[in-house]
Amino acid sequence: MTALRKATVSATLRRRVLPGAIIGLAFASVPHDAGAVHPEGTFRRAGNLVVYLGVVPAAVVRGHPPEHTGKGMHDGAPEGSYVHHLLVAVFEKVTGARIADAAVTATIHSRRHSRPTQVALEPMTLGGAMVYGGFETLPPRDYYRLEVEVQRPGAAAVRATFPHRHFQP
Repeated sequence: MTALRKATVSATLRRRVLPGAIIGLAFASVPHDAGAVHPEGTFRRAGNLVVYLGVVPAAVVRGHPPEHTGKGMHDGAPEGSYVHHLLVAVFEKVTGARIADAAVTATIHSRRHSRPTQVALEPMTLGGAMVYGGFETLPPRDYYRLEVEVQRPGAAAVRATFPHRHFQP
């Protein structure tokens, strides 16, 4: 093989193989469950309940016009970076009836921060439907495990766990 041919092959390998290898190594360093899509998506079946979770940037709430009912929920959206509104809807698994008499909390575990935080989610109405919500700061570029606990009167607590990736710059 001529020197020119070797240089051309070497340059081609650098352009085609090296980027693929780097991307492969980057994904190999990501935890195995990080890219997995849970078969149930944004809901979990737990005990006799079905629990749905939504995570929305607080800027969406702060941007609502003053007449919007969501503007004043939970004493308003706190100022700060990376604040998110956690929304949970709970239903009975068998009947599909919405649960409106529970105490709901979310415990947020982060891979980058040592201490989990707990947020009491307050009952609220969203689009005419009963949900539970609260605000929490979720710093960017992290993996979270959100554990939602639903405590109904006279019943054992039910827990549902949700993975959450947050890569906002």
